[in-house]
Amino acid sequence: MDIATIVGLLTGLIMVGSAMWLGGDALPFMHGPSLLITFGGTLAAMLIHFPASRVLNGFAVARNCFVSSLSAPTDVLEQFRHFALVVRRGGLLALEPIIEQQSDPFLKFGLELTASGVAPETLTVALQREIHTIAQRHASGRQLFEVMASAAPAWGMIGTLIGLTQMLSHLDDPKQIGSGLAVALLTTLYGALFAHLFCIPLAGKLDARHTEEATIRDIMLAGFLALQEEHSLGLIEERLRAWIPPQQRNDVVSAQTKAA
Repeated sequence: MDIATIVGLLTGLIMVGSAMWLGGDALPFMHGPSLLITFGGTLAAMLIHFPASRVLNGFAVARNCFVSSLSAPTDVLEQFRHFALVVRRGGLLALEPIIEQQSDPFLKFGLELTASGVAPETLTVALQREIHTIAQRHASGRQLFEVMASAAPAWGMIGTLIGLTQMLSHLDDPKQIGSGLAVALLTTLYGALFAHLFCIPLAGKLDARHTEEATIRDIMLAGFLALQEEHSLGLIEERLRAWIPPQQRNDVVSAQTKAA
């Protein structure tokens, strides 16, 4: 669970809600027609812009903003230390019993290729293809939110024009002016709030998630190649430690010292 995303969204909603409440009655900010124009128009734009399957897949990818199952680089290093010990004792085929224990599809696939003894070039191409597929899926989800971020304020402005038109066409009836003015102002508010509190931050979080996952996959790819070449345990550790941020390397050394 990514607490930062949830705390950020709740903080934004609480701050905006508190400002509405402390400024008087918050009920005038709840307006059905404005919601229909802003969110209905944004949804329509999404369905026109993307195939329905891609919209559904994009929202599935958005789950990564709230839940992350990625291992830390230091954890990946520890995993490959274990794999290296297994290979040193029993060769590459000794990896086969631990393949089914892995829940990460990429890690599982890489272990299968390594244990089968495919050429390093074949392993690299296969895993890079997987990395490319993951990157495409992340880009699809990120683009979904970027389009929503641009569509929501635009539909807010469309709602503003509708509301102003309604208001100007009923200047002789004061009761109708308020309704038109509410549509004119609230659609812009809804569009801006939805774009800048949800869509743009979530697109940014997906981009950060992609960077994190790409780094983890690159570490794993380097690890698989090192296992195939059957380097010594020390050389495998040194190769993978280069991917770990400098501030975390001391933690890895300390953990290994305690384990020893």
